[in-house]
Amino acid sequence: MAPLISDAALSKALDILVQREPKFQPVLDEIGTVPLRRAQPGFEGLAQIITGQQVSKAAASAIWDRLKQEMPVMDAHNMAHGDDEPLIKAGLSRPKQRTMRALAQHILDTQMDLAALVDEPADQAIAKLVEIKGVGPWTAECFLLFCGGHPDVFPAGDIALQQAACEIFNMRGRPNDKKLRERAKKWRPVRAAAARILWAHYNFHRGMAVEAVGD
Repeated sequence: MAPLISDAALSKALDILVQREPKFQPVLDEIGTVPLRRAQPGFEGLAQIITGQQVSKAAASAIWDRLKQEMPVMDAHNMAHGDDEPLIKAGLSRPKQRTMRALAQHILDTQMDLAALVDEPADQAIAKLVEIKGVGPWTAECFLLFCGGHPDVFPAGDIALQQAACEIFNMRGRPNDKKLRERAKKWRPVRAAAARILWAHYNFHRGMAVEAVGD
């Protein structure tokens, strides 16, 4: 499958997905457009995803906007060698500050190329990312999905995805990571399209909601 980096590519993936899972069609009919939601595949893109761990979309957006104001040039060097004041003023939690610093130092120490990492097989890329303290599977998978446009990653630990799946498929209780990941196997090779539908369903019914289980 081609990367999901355009509305046309996403539309094609959604067509494939509905063939594999017809129960998604009524969801598409109800919500209309499924947002592509793309970010740049570099340090700033991953930093934005870290900012969104365990908080609502509205809160993450507000913190990120403040962080961008406090640190207009956001790269590994500035993050690793800058002081804490911009991060504190932005409202970034202490654990997320430590994760940002760990990511930046890891990039400087290993010369990790995040932009190139998104072109690697998903399993390999995720394995490299979760070596960084504070970066777990959810963060790594969302980075590949949103920043890399990977067509077949699925952050099954995400609470919003779990709840949306529970509602769409009339499941008995919200599925856990393992159960949802098992169900998602039939959506290969376009599981990222499924994730986007599930998020869209969740937000359609709840507005700006928490969509992260966190790492």
